[in-house]
Amino acid sequence: MTDDGSRKEQEERSGLVVRIPEAEPAVRAWRDRLDPAVRAGMPPHVTVLFPFLHESLIDGAVLAALEEVIGRHQRFEARFEHCARFPGILYLAPAPAAPFRALTESVVGRWPENPPFGGEFDEVVPHLTVAHGHEDAVLDEAEADIRGRLPVVARVAAVELMVHDGARWRRRAVFGLR
Repeated sequence: MTDDGSRKEQEERSGLVVRIPEAEPAVRAWRDRLDPAVRAGMPPHVTVLFPFLHESLIDGAVLAALEEVIGRHQRFEARFEHCARFPGILYLAPAPAAPFRALTESVVGRWPENPPFGGEFDEVVPHLTVAHGHEDAVLDEAEADIRGRLPVVARVAAVELMVHDGARWRRRAVFGLR
């Protein structure tokens, strides 16, 4: 693939996320330093599905289908009481995780050609990324600080469709839970 092709592929990506603004006081300073997605405009969130469709494929019918699929789910409260890790990644773990998984399963059930994270992982673990691509010592420092700022309690009422233009993420649509 040419550089132009790979750059174009990075543009117009989309994803579905649950924004967690309540987490800002606990994680903002660390996310600003340690999560590259912040520089691209991604707010603190739990991913429902990434990647989703190429933006050029998201038309009125897709938006209506998303509204219907997501609208079947009840609003819920999520608590972020502890940190956890993947290799090189520090995240906040939501409890309960089941409502986030149910949202992912519903969207994937409608668009099975778009498995979470491209099918890279056997199990999808709902999480709010704080740091990505750092050594354990850096993650230890962030975790020690964040631990004293928990719990974070969030009222989950919507899923947002975010699109990426190659440099920045922007919100394209919001779908309410019932």
